Amino acid sequence: MNQRIGDIEVLRACAVLMVAFQHLNGSLTTLDAPSLPWPMLHLGGSFGVDLFFAISGFVIARNLLPKLARQSSWSAAWPVVKVFWIRRFWRLVPSAWLWLAIILLLVWQFNDSGVFGKLGSNLDATLAGVLNYANVRFASCFGRCDFYVSFVYWSLSLEEQFYLLFPLLLVFVGRRALPVVLIVLVLVQMLQFRGLWLMAFRTDALLLGVLLAMASGSGLYQRLRPERLAKVPFLASLALLAGVTAMLVLGKPARGYFTFEISLVALLSLLLVWLASYDLGLFCRVRWLRAVMLWLGSRSYAIYLIHVPVYLLMRELQHRLLGNSGTSSLTYLAIALPVSWLLIAGLAELNFRFVESPLRRFGVRLTSGSRASTTPRETLPFTEPASTNS
Repeated sequence: MNQRIGDIEVLRACAVLMVAFQHLNGSLTTLDAPSLPWPMLHLGGSFGVDLFFAISGFVIARNLLPKLARQSSWSAAWPVVKVFWIRRFWRLVPSAWLWLAIILLLVWQFNDSGVFGKLGSNLDATLAGVLNYANVRFASCFGRCDFYVSFVYWSLSLEEQFYLLFPLLLVFVGRRALPVVLIVLVLVQMLQFRGLWLMAFRTDALLLGVLLAMASGSGLYQRLRPERLAKVPFLASLALLAGVTAMLVLGKPARGYFTFEISLVALLSLLLVWLASYDLGLFCRVRWLRAVMLWLGSRSYAIYLIHVPVYLLMRELQHRLLGNSGTSSLTYLAIALPVSWLLIAGLAELNFRFVESPLRRFGVRLTSGSRASTTPRETLPFTEPASTNS
């Protein structure tokens, strides 16, 4: 079950576009300058991260659960877990470390304006990104110290922690008990106010994605297949547009902090991933638009890593060419926005072709001879057989 689902890739594209939109204000431009366009001041794309979480939970569980269910014992399951960890490492870590190194180079050598921040704070942030505790640093530093360029790594650290712990949770809790445990963990988060630490460790969307993957072999999941939605042109695309718009509105609460919005977005993300999970080609049926969204989805990881340093690079270039003024003017934005996105697209393509893809394939080759790939199908005592009817 390793094939990509087109509609999931479209959702990835939506998620990364939302995040990139969120960081225009404050990275490409001066933060909350009154001259900025209305959408940049009154809409927020921060919940694109939660959509990413729901996608990751679904995709990872969809691929990992059947493999673990084939093993005959706990000892037989460990090679599967090790293969999963090795492949995740080669899929994600090289690109993440590469862009952390590039950020430090920019801080050191291309920072006349100071927009990239101080070297010491960036070194602290880099260490947090490399060791995957950037979300801990985010929560402990908020309002007290600087995040600087690699602040987006907080969500990558949370996902890496999930990738490390989820297989162990499955092995030790068992597939039968796992849904109950996950539902409890989701409800505990949804039913309380989330301060900084709960925000930095929010996993409700991730766990809902896992629950969807676990349900995808059930008869109920098949009965809920949205065939009628697929027959009405553009209806699903309108639903996607409505969902993304709702996230953008919820992402900038008038009171300045989040309460119920996080839980609502987690459920909304689950709904969108559920629609996408059937691989019916529901979203973006206009051929050229779907092609663009599929490209964005496949390069979304690189875009996520690259967009903030590129935005800040535009401000540094503006400083070197024209001085410090004007990073919130419409003229600056009209030039810097398309230039930055051309650069982001080009760098993302290079990263995808020469870093992500080769090293992902290397990780697969590295584990292709593993016993986990050849063990005959048996059912673990802590799992149940994979079936389309259960």
